[in-house]
Amino acid sequence: MLIGLVLVGMTMAAEWTPLWETEAPGAPKPAEGTEKVGDRAAYTDIGQPQYFLHSAEGKATGQGVVIFPGGGYTVAMMDHEGHEFGQWLAGRGITAMVVKYRVSGRDELGYHFPVPYLDARRAIRTMRAHAEEWGIDPGKIGVMGFSAGGHLASLCATKFDEAFDQETKDKIDQLSCRPDFAVLVYPVISMGDITHQGSRRRLAGPDPSKELLEALSTERQVSEKAPPCFLLTTSDDMVDCRNSLRFAEACKAHGVPVALHMFEQGGHGYGLHGNGNLAVWPELLEAWLKARR
Repeated sequence: MLIGLVLVGMTMAAEWTPLWETEAPGAPKPAEGTEKVGDRAAYTDIGQPQYFLHSAEGKATGQGVVIFPGGGYTVAMMDHEGHEFGQWLAGRGITAMVVKYRVSGRDELGYHFPVPYLDARRAIRTMRAHAEEWGIDPGKIGVMGFSAGGHLASLCATKFDEAFDQETKDKIDQLSCRPDFAVLVYPVISMGDITHQGSRRRLAGPDPSKELLEALSTERQVSEKAPPCFLLTTSDDMVDCRNSLRFAEACKAHGVPVALHMFEQGGHGYGLHGNGNLAVWPELLEAWLKARR
């Protein structure tokens, strides 16, 4: 069994594809060997932003989902919030891209905003650029994020019209980065009073301005152009459930279709494996995704 797990890990490592053919913009590439992988495939000090594709199995729906694992903008939990969901989606005919976006607990790497967001935008555009090749409808590409990855997905759903000088302006970067739907699972949303402090510190830096925190509080960035959203939270989550509630309220205020599912218990970081009443949540998501076809 151990040999099998090692071989699977080697295969998955070999199938990561760089998001940019040239050096990724926004921050200098760190020295070789900087990137580390901990328990449960927790990546940190990412050396190069990459993606791993889980191709749709059986009859493809034409949908594509770009997945951002969580980890407080410090690590990226690639197993239970990445590949496991990629396989789950692929088994339902949905092509999934797991994104290794740049995160670190070290300020000197320069991975504060907008660096992770540049990677997220590029991932959406990359899926759109390969839509015909991968059997995807370019108008049915969504994002899915967990915890801090949920915050990153919410940035994608709200700030897609924003331009960044760091972007390369190649053919892929000229495509739309607006997702057609968003799935936010126990997400960090606010950078204000109810924020997850670790996520804010790593994304916004040690001394962020009020203007930056306002811009990164995505409940304040929702507009009528935002895509339909699915939100999941629990009342006992360490990431305050009011993050999801405020985002859903903003969607309602702007006429954006939103499905909000809140359970009493479940905690944080459960991925597909919620206990008790929460165990049904993947079925709720599956039904919601079918309605987006």
